[in-house]
Amino acid sequence: MKQLTGNELRKLFLDFFASKDHLIQPSSSLIPENDPTLLLIGAGMAPFKPFFTGKMKPPHPRITTSQKCVRTGDIENVGRTARHHTFFEMLGNFSFGDYFKKEAIAWAWEFLTEYLELPKDKLWITIYTNDDEAFDIWHNDIKVPADRIIRMEENFWEIGPGPCGPCSEIHIDLGEERGCGKPDCAVGCNCDRYLEIWNLVFTQFDRDEAGNYTPLAKKNIDTGAGLERIASVLQNKPSNFETDLLYPIIDYAAKVAGVTYGQSVKNDVSLKVIADHGRSMTIMIGDGVLPSNEGRGYVLRRILRRAVRHGRLMGIEKPFLTDIVDIAATIFAQAYPDITDKKDYIKKVIQLEEERFHTTLVQGIELLNKHVQELTHAGQTVLDGSMAFKLYDTFGFPWELTEEILSEHNMTLDKQGFDQAMAEQRERARAARQDSEESVALPDLSGLVTETLSCNPEAESAKVVLILKDGKVVKDAFDGDEVAVILDVTPFHAEGGGQVGDTGIIASALGKIEVNNTRKLPDGTIYHIGHISEGALKTGEVVQLSVDITRRRHIARNHTATHLLQAALKQVLGGHVNQAGSAVDNSRLRFDFTHFAPVTTEQLAEVEQIVNEVILGNTTLAILETTQAVAKEMGAMALFGEKYGERVRVVIVDGFSKELCGGTHVGSTAEIGLFKIVSEAGIGAGMRRIEAVTGYGAHEYLKLQNELIKEAASALKTRPEEIVTRIDTLNGRVRELEKEVGTLTTKLAKNEVQDLLVAANTINGVQVVVGQVVAADMENLRATGDMVRDRLQSGVVVLGAISGDKVNFVAMATADCVAQGIHAGKIIKETATVAGGGGGGRPDMAQAGGKQPEKLSEALKMAQQIIKSQIK
Repeated sequence: MKQLTGNELRKLFLDFFASKDHLIQPSSSLIPENDPTLLLIGAGMAPFKPFFTGKMKPPHPRITTSQKCVRTGDIENVGRTARHHTFFEMLGNFSFGDYFKKEAIAWAWEFLTEYLELPKDKLWITIYTNDDEAFDIWHNDIKVPADRIIRMEENFWEIGPGPCGPCSEIHIDLGEERGCGKPDCAVGCNCDRYLEIWNLVFTQFDRDEAGNYTPLAKKNIDTGAGLERIASVLQNKPSNFETDLLYPIIDYAAKVAGVTYGQSVKNDVSLKVIADHGRSMTIMIGDGVLPSNEGRGYVLRRILRRAVRHGRLMGIEKPFLTDIVDIAATIFAQAYPDITDKKDYIKKVIQLEEERFHTTLVQGIELLNKHVQELTHAGQTVLDGSMAFKLYDTFGFPWELTEEILSEHNMTLDKQGFDQAMAEQRERARAARQDSEESVALPDLSGLVTETLSCNPEAESAKVVLILKDGKVVKDAFDGDEVAVILDVTPFHAEGGGQVGDTGIIASALGKIEVNNTRKLPDGTIYHIGHISEGALKTGEVVQLSVDITRRRHIARNHTATHLLQAALKQVLGGHVNQAGSAVDNSRLRFDFTHFAPVTTEQLAEVEQIVNEVILGNTTLAILETTQAVAKEMGAMALFGEKYGERVRVVIVDGFSKELCGGTHVGSTAEIGLFKIVSEAGIGAGMRRIEAVTGYGAHEYLKLQNELIKEAASALKTRPEEIVTRIDTLNGRVRELEKEVGTLTTKLAKNEVQDLLVAANTINGVQVVVGQVVAADMENLRATGDMVRDRLQSGVVVLGAISGDKVNFVAMATADCVAQGIHAGKIIKETATVAGGGGGGRPDMAQAGGKQPEKLSEALKMAQQIIKSQIK
């Protein structure tokens, strides 16, 4: 059996299948592309769904990858078992309608037994119950003894809607010492003796949302082999966590905590959780995921906060997660070098989130422990869901963390009650996710010869090769139909990289389509979305093409300005600034970037000046196509989280900016005309957003601002250049008038106090003042109440005042009255309820508000009754 590092194993696997005519593809991002059914990529085949269904053609019929994956369905088991992870790498070889079971089985066996030199007599095979074809290949061709081939009903692989089919697993017997000791211990036992290291999925069906299985026109192969699992076997480690892919993080966490790995089961669980979650958060942030309370951002936040808590269980009170990024970057340097490039950004995101959680974690745990004590004293074992939601809403506790802590005390969470409190937030998350994904259902394009399609900016005519209506391929479409059209050649630029797609006209001999967007399918096929405004359109006919060039020029100005903005931000704010998203259309540009503090007015002005200086410099843009490696050597920046092919397009503003970009740009910077920043704001942890306008958009913006200034000057009865002076004068006058009003209000309040004291009555020996007064706000009302109470020396005061369309209440009681049973908080609560409000407070002072000022008198009568009931 070979001794290999994790990196050596990954490379050997990819090289082996490359020798079998497989195209090595880099791992896809954890963020699914055009797949609303997935929150995160959780399997090696997930990025290739369209290829498996046959709806789209792969770049090669055979592909091999080492795919980044995240699953959190069994997160509570992470650290408690030898194999459970949130992040893991799935080695895979895929066939799209090419080879099938015979080759897949033979190559798996060859790699494991000849390249990794695993002992054949230690390998066991499982197959689907009625998969006789797989049995024959394993037994007759590979010569595996029949008694080591086990039929299992569960050997059918699927993960949500999409391609699926029977599977065959390869297990290795790690020896009796790894087993459970039961006499019936065998393949399929939950112990660690028989470890699954390879899963061959024979993809034969396509499952829809309703659970129906349709046979695929072409059969496929989907292999999944866990990198960490195989590494643990080759390195002779008792679990994945002791391999070189995870142990360096365990070693670091143990040193920080001052503990030794392997001496305490409890500490070992925490160290494993930290190692697993540390890798996960590093990769997730590197792929563009940011902490939030929704979707995949919630997954990241949950993982990060769980790691923090397990650190605290070992006594780590200070932030410690950022140093894990350095270790993870070293582990992944060969496979994912971009992690090293993004290291500082990843660490900053983790630092902010960890610090934020530390400030509330202690309070949250104290509150939860208090609830646990109360439940224990009451003999109960279920925490109310609303309390768990308060922990989530106020302290940022994921419900899973609350549930985990409760389980340690043999208690459970009222999950139904928590779900009810969370319903509104979850609905917003679902709606936001749906909006972001839009309509991404792919039509069946298996009959489309995509190799013959092309782009040509000069094209004026084309042939219609395919029409889509309601997601289905049709031969023709008519007036009023909403369609998507694929042409054999197109001058329309597709949406991508933050830039909107082109619009324009597609005209046939009998009809006209108004194109309102142009998009690109994952395989690069461009389609035009539009409305048939007249006549009809037929497949195969020749059409005339007209792109809205004026709109495209506006888009080009904004897109080139986005490049200039990023370069200027790096100059002013620092090299840590990276693009984290953008939106470029014909009216304005939006640029999201990584930065961890508000951008000052002075910094924004400097950025704006730098960009405009480059614009006025009239620099001609250079655009060249080259390889990724050459582009990187040139120092070209890549979009954060963007995927690129081997050939890339570099947009260069000489001496200022170099970026990988496939978008539309101006010929020279002078064409931008003018650049003006409209707004700057924070949009998340370590994320800022700038919106700006250029060209005609900037002219219109400044024109509007000028008109507003003129209107303001007219309203202030002064000239535009004297507006500030005029405002200062008016503010001074306002302050003087406020002082006069305050003086008059005090005088009025004193008169009202005197009237209230005269009208005071005595209930069972206690002086009571209840009445309506004039008070602009709650502060004035409290001041009046203080004066009445101080003059009474002993008694109870309840006052109400109308303020706009609301009513305010205040209740006060002297110390001797409180001793007799008076409670101002209870008085005010019931009083305010009459006027459609609520509130409360201490026994000696409380305040409240109401929404029905017309019921003020009725509420004050209620106050009298409540006071009377409290006096003993």
